Amino acid sequence: MPRFVAPPPSGEFSVSPTKPFTQTPTEKIEIFGEPNRPSTIKTSARVGAENQNIIIKDGSLAADDVNELLSLVRPLGGLPTSPDKDIYGLDARLVMSTFEVQWDNGEEVEGAEAEVNPTEENKQTFKDVLESIEALARQKAKNRIS
Repeated sequence: MPRFVAPPPSGEFSVSPTKPFTQTPTEKIEIFGEPNRPSTIKTSARVGAENQNIIIKDGSLAADDVNELLSLVRPLGGLPTSPDKDIYGLDARLVMSTFEVQWDNGEEVEGAEAEVNPTEENKQTFKDVLESIEALARQKAKNRIS
């Protein structure tokens, strides 16, 4: 069962995958905005010796892309989560907050299956969502701002 909480202000949403799962992120994608409207996408990557350089790109998503993204992440609500280990095996953490559900595979989430091993179908769903978000970021976040 997805976690039902007060919606973000004005129906705003955010979807943010990061890598690696347990350490300071070296890769981050942030997508935020409101449903049915163009939204912002931003990527950051730490590169170089000791990750001292940060490359930031940004872009925008059309309203149709936003609605497709929100449909894509919806099935994650209620999937197993674990604050202690990367149960999906992709060394990635995905945090989402939408009008309908809040979910974070690196936290205990009320209503999500906690401390259980995900099924192969759960793992595939998580992988498909993560890969789709990464592909969207590669396509849309083009402008280097730093």
